[in-house]
Amino acid sequence: AGAYHGREPRVDDGYTFFQYSHAPRDDWTRGHDYADWIRARGEDPAHYLNQPSRPFGIDIPTADRDNVPPELHQTTWCSEQAVAFIDRDHDSPWLLSVNPYDPHPPYNPPWEYFRRFDPGTLPGPHFRESDLAHQATLAGTDFQTEPLRPDDFDGNGGRTAQALYYAMIEQIDDQFGRILDSLDQTGQRDNTIIIFMSDHGEALGDHGLAHKGCRFFDGLTRVPMIWSWPGHLASGLASDALVGLLDVAPTLMDLAGMRVPDRMQGRSLLPILTGEAGPGHHRGFVRCEYRDAVDLPNRSFATMYRNRRWKLITYHGLDAGELYDLENDPHEFESLWDDAAHRDIKTQLLVESFDSTVQAMDYGAPRVMPY
Repeated sequence: AGAYHGREPRVDDGYTFFQYSHAPRDDWTRGHDYADWIRARGEDPAHYLNQPSRPFGIDIPTADRDNVPPELHQTTWCSEQAVAFIDRDHDSPWLLSVNPYDPHPPYNPPWEYFRRFDPGTLPGPHFRESDLAHQATLAGTDFQTEPLRPDDFDGNGGRTAQALYYAMIEQIDDQFGRILDSLDQTGQRDNTIIIFMSDHGEALGDHGLAHKGCRFFDGLTRVPMIWSWPGHLASGLASDALVGLLDVAPTLMDLAGMRVPDRMQGRSLLPILTGEAGPGHHRGFVRCEYRDAVDLPNRSFATMYRNRRWKLITYHGLDAGELYDLENDPHEFESLWDDAAHRDIKTQLLVESFDSTVQAMDYGAPRVMPY
């Protein structure tokens, strides 16, 4: 099911408390809890949520013309619903997931947060003129039709877009702090596992791209993953191991004393989180998928296979891909996919990527008899 322009039909997902807002727009026909929350404060959601955006969603607030103010923002609404749940009397263990829309295009933070950043001090996106030709070869994938220069993005070399994006993150930080405060105030902090993570990153002008889509640059695929459980997990530990979001479920099962099914692709992070294992290694590779990535009759998709040094991207159904040497090219400017000198490593990685993809398939019921 899709949630665009309306609420998805509920399934038996186990949630007893459910507040829904797929996106901070007021173009829904039914079921927009966030818009109802704005109305309950005597305001018209259409006034705040239907503002037209500049190209690429660049909405620069000023002291006189704000975007959605903090007190009416969806990020604030999310934290208030979370605090209301935490403040309840709970007679059993609970799980709460909080999913604010930001940071996300359009780039439209409140003035209160945008004013804290000076675009002139920011570095701008990772971009070279050669990115334009490279992205043009992949124009059939799920991104804007034509690559762009950073100045085309926001008129300021991508630095204004960065300031807007950082401002959205700053607001997330403030509101997440409110949730942590509520755990402290209700005496639940020491008995609560907290995970801070994101589903994807943001191109933000890198390599001639805006927003998100079918690319696998680090700006899009590397996301935060922070764990906290005072007295149980190591404090101040930083790890650069290769991990994935699919490791979250087995880690939680491990923490709950449950057996992790053999067929689960993820691997528990608990040994690293408790300090029993070194933080430098968790697995030898990570992989990503993007379905419906390529506009072909068969709606092909793309995969990424990454180990410590190499990143291989394959756009299945096209004779196209990317290969990056992350040791010598950490910002992924020089694709070696067609480089004859790297043919052997490309072949090796293609085999490893194929193996990892096959191993991730659903292979049916377990075999319990010899034939």
